[in-house]
Amino acid sequence: MSVTAAQGFTAAGIAAGIKANGNPDLALVVNDGPRLAAAGVFTSNRVKAAPVLWSEQVLRGGAVSAVVLNSGGANACTGPRGFQDTHATAEKVATALGGGHNAGEIAVASTGLIGVLLPMDKLLPGIDTAAAALTADGGEAAAIAIKTTDTVHKTATVTQGGWTVGGMAKGAGMLAPGLATMLVVLTTDADLDSATLDRALRAATRTTFDRVDSDGCMSTNDTVLLLASGASGEVPAYEEFAEAVRTVCDDLARQLIGDAEGASKDIRIEVIGALTEDDAVEVGRSIARNNLLKCAIHGEDPNWGRVLAAIGTTKASFDPDRLNVAINDVWVCKNGSVGEDRDLVSMKDREVRITADLANGGESAVIWGNDLTAEYVHENSAYSS
Repeated sequence: MSVTAAQGFTAAGIAAGIKANGNPDLALVVNDGPRLAAAGVFTSNRVKAAPVLWSEQVLRGGAVSAVVLNSGGANACTGPRGFQDTHATAEKVATALGGGHNAGEIAVASTGLIGVLLPMDKLLPGIDTAAAALTADGGEAAAIAIKTTDTVHKTATVTQGGWTVGGMAKGAGMLAPGLATMLVVLTTDADLDSATLDRALRAATRTTFDRVDSDGCMSTNDTVLLLASGASGEVPAYEEFAEAVRTVCDDLARQLIGDAEGASKDIRIEVIGALTEDDAVEVGRSIARNNLLKCAIHGEDPNWGRVLAAIGTTKASFDPDRLNVAINDVWVCKNGSVGEDRDLVSMKDREVRITADLANGGESAVIWGNDLTAEYVHENSAYSS
């Protein structure tokens, strides 16, 4: 049930006509309270879409009563008109919902082609339609409505005792981190304030969405929101709640990698033996973004030399003559040179595991990436909506 698994939330997903193909393209998620606490993290791209700029302002107040999301247009790089359209969208949601809702507590998120104004003559009437369609089991419809090149919609839930964390995500390309990646809405009926939500969300995104690196391309629209209704009346311990949020984020992040545009392999890159966690993350990212390696993985070639070459481009602390690399648990590189027979490596399965040992400390990190395929090139050369 996605974002409506938690008590106190309703959602809807409808076709407003934003997409030329007539597919669902507008989602609405409403927090019916009694609490309206919220937190969010956004892209660190210096070019930010109008909805990101708007929602960043909204989140400073710590309260969100509804989120409206559209696919079929990013409303990024659209100048003052684009920001005005975002403002008008929030105002329309507040009017459509009535009951004391105000635009200053309405978050907005958009996804699609950059540099194109949204068709407001279709989006605004669509909000009325979505508001009329709100139900307590509308989470799946909402998740479907935010898809662009996604082949499947993405949802996850965790229930602990008397409270729940649920979520939905979209994303299949432009998956490179900067606090968050893609569009995500998380909900909980736990009775927690915005400061607690913010702490848990930042901790979760740091080791989940922030460590997904599909193609090295960071979006202008990346948004992750966490809303709390307090409807369960339960106040969980912070550690228990934070782990539930992390679990949902991790589940959604893995679904994103599994649906990455054209990918045929999911690559789990674990960097161990690092002097610092930052070193481990930097090395993992460099490996994940190495196009030569991504092509080799697609061809089921355990080309460990490309792993070492990627490590060597970083500023991490290591001795090249002590590096070790395993591919699917076969240590094909030992002490910076030839290790076990590479013919022992089987790469037939969807998941490929790369372990890079820097042999220089006790820190580690895991980054998820995917291979580079002809389908990825085709899809992104033809993408226009």
